[in-house]
Amino acid sequence: MAGLAAGSTRLRMTHTGPWVADLGSQRLGRLFALSQMAAFPPGARTMSSTVLREFCEADAQEINRLAVTAFEEFGCNYSDWPALAAFYGKMSDLAKSGEIVVAEIAANIVGAVAYMPPHRGKAAYFDQAWPVIRSLVVDPKSRGVGVGRALTQECIKRARRDRSPVIALHTSAILKVALAMYLRMGFEWHHDAPAVYGVPYAVYLKKLLP
Repeated sequence: MAGLAAGSTRLRMTHTGPWVADLGSQRLGRLFALSQMAAFPPGARTMSSTVLREFCEADAQEINRLAVTAFEEFGCNYSDWPALAAFYGKMSDLAKSGEIVVAEIAANIVGAVAYMPPHRGKAAYFDQAWPVIRSLVVDPKSRGVGVGRALTQECIKRARRDRSPVIALHTSAILKVALAMYLRMGFEWHHDAPAVYGVPYAVYLKKLLP
């Protein structure tokens, strides 16, 4: 499988600011993070100290717990939060039809996302040819350091791997921080989707450049 090797390959995400160095009489100009990426494994990004890796069965319980924790602050908006919590409490089941990517900081799981490749089973409100981002979750204690963005970028990378011209996701306006991030990353509203326990949802699509 292209992308990360299961259970082994990791993508190190580090923040590297611009700097200037002198080597003898030769002065090196301003160097940016992009020029430093050669020191990291292929596919590395520059953002916080997050490490991305493939999901393994040993992660299932923690991923399921994290998914519920990430959404429970919004529970009062849904007409049946216990039912939705039970759904998120089985997030690890998405590994049966998709690819779950796990985010760690200091060896602790702080986030996860499921990437569903083209033509894998997905909800009817998606075009079945689209790759889809599902259940992106971040530990509330680890928000604001780029974990969600790193996971989203990894899904975009995999969509390009799969030679898709687009990638889609399903979200709601009540998830204000997540929706704002997706819009900044180039996702655009495509169409409304059925409400989830009384909460309006919509499908957003990002076109991928060749």
